[in-house]
Amino acid sequence: MNKFKKHLKLFISTVLIILGVYFSTTISINNQVLASEKTITNQTFPVSLDGKTLFSFSSNVTGIPPKTRAQRVSKSIEKIAEDFTIDVNDIEAIETEGGILISSKDEWIMSVTPGDAKAAKVSIENLAANYLKKIKEAITQYRDKRSPERTLTGIADTILSTVVVLIILGLINYIFPKIHEYSDRYRVVFFKPLRIQNWQILSADQQAELFWKTLKIIRWLIILGIFYIYIPLVLSFFPSTERFGRHVFDSFYSSLQLTWANLIKYLPNLFNILIVCVLTYYFIRLSNALFKALENGSLVLPGFYKDWARPTYKLTAFLIWALAAAIIFPYLPGFNSPAFQGVSILLGAIVTFGGASTISNIFGGFVTIYTRAFQIGDRITIGEYSGVVIEKSILSTRICTLNNEIVTIPNSTIVASSITNFSASLRDISMPLVLHTTVTLGYDLPWRKIHQALISAALATNDILQDPAPVVWQTSLDDFYVSYELRAYTDKPLKFKIIYTELHQNIQDKCNEVGIEIMSPHYSALRDGNQTTIPVSYLDKNYQAPGFKIEHGTKNQQV
Repeated sequence: MNKFKKHLKLFISTVLIILGVYFSTTISINNQVLASEKTITNQTFPVSLDGKTLFSFSSNVTGIPPKTRAQRVSKSIEKIAEDFTIDVNDIEAIETEGGILISSKDEWIMSVTPGDAKAAKVSIENLAANYLKKIKEAITQYRDKRSPERTLTGIADTILSTVVVLIILGLINYIFPKIHEYSDRYRVVFFKPLRIQNWQILSADQQAELFWKTLKIIRWLIILGIFYIYIPLVLSFFPSTERFGRHVFDSFYSSLQLTWANLIKYLPNLFNILIVCVLTYYFIRLSNALFKALENGSLVLPGFYKDWARPTYKLTAFLIWALAAAIIFPYLPGFNSPAFQGVSILLGAIVTFGGASTISNIFGGFVTIYTRAFQIGDRITIGEYSGVVIEKSILSTRICTLNNEIVTIPNSTIVASSITNFSASLRDISMPLVLHTTVTLGYDLPWRKIHQALISAALATNDILQDPAPVVWQTSLDDFYVSYELRAYTDKPLKFKIIYTELHQNIQDKCNEVGIEIMSPHYSALRDGNQTTIPVSYLDKNYQAPGFKIEHGTKNQQV
């Protein structure tokens, strides 16, 4: 009871934590969505030089879209920056009727309009002065990066960075083999077998191999990380490749940001899946406790047998997981994608066309379980096969014959066949198994004498019960003989073949002891004048073979 309360408290706490994080994450995501929608509504287009944004446009000028305008201004600034004959100080702002024009002596760059000032919420003069300052600074930096002094500095920085990288690689190639060598030398100290009671999860050698493989992976990850930083860093030392290097860095960080944004966006679905998994886990644990109680007898349901508990639990757990999967699937990434739907259709087709026999065997397995036709250890006969049940699974049943042959029978075949269970009577109705055999004897023998001989043979047989006592039934009165059926009881159904063998031997001995011949009617028809079939050891010392009987009229004469 205390254990159940503990699990219940843990379950409630887990659900409350998940719900709290879920609602807080949902509110955060909604705020991010509103912010992104606002950003899209107030979209701007940047003016840039050498990959660096100077300022942005959001308003039209004389019908020119902001995007086109920003591209034209960027090209004009780049053209002036590449022309070293144009002095930066020659670039100035000139007032016109429609606004302020920024240009050099011979090259027009852009115009600042009242619409730009209104969008920026500053005066047109201040906005033009700000744009002019940023353009001059960007052109100056652009030309400074392409100066011969800067090129020499880039070469020196490249050499220095290369030396540092080589030193780091050398240290890595020295440290990691030393770690491997040291851990191998003292593996007895560092690695102990991981066990839970008598179950060994990982041996010391397996732990060592796992550690070394992990060490190797870490080593290569560090080397790849160094080169990933080194290559863009060297590219950034030179103006012609600086943009490419920055693009590599930006791509990496953009990928991280995109991954993080998608993860945040997916968190509500993830928490829904987590809640379903937690509920599923506790439902399965509760059902396991319930069916264990039914199995060990601490809980009794009318009409529910103990041997049903374990398969019913497995079926219940499967249905719970199937329901959980049906709830979770719509929350999986790409659930509505054509690829996911195509895979689902393919799996459905495989199950439909290729799993018909498997499904029939599964249903057959449940039929055999709930009809309680047999259990493991029972001696049964199914069709032409007879033996002891050694395994009963959901797909097939395995029996061991008297010749120690293992026969696997599909459950669909078992359902379609008749089953004879020699062990069920003791378990289900508390009655021993009846062994029966038939002997045919002539009318010239006293039936009471035959009854006594057959019952004596049964009582002399091992594993034949004295209570209930053996009985003899006279099952038919035929033309030449009487059929005597001996019925005896045994509580050792697994040995009934051996008991039958010993019983038949004892019947022969007991009949011979009292002078009863066991022979066929055809042999009996030519009986007169022949030696008896009873062994000599059972005959009287003065025994002589009888003569032939000759019938003449109403008198019989023996010759």
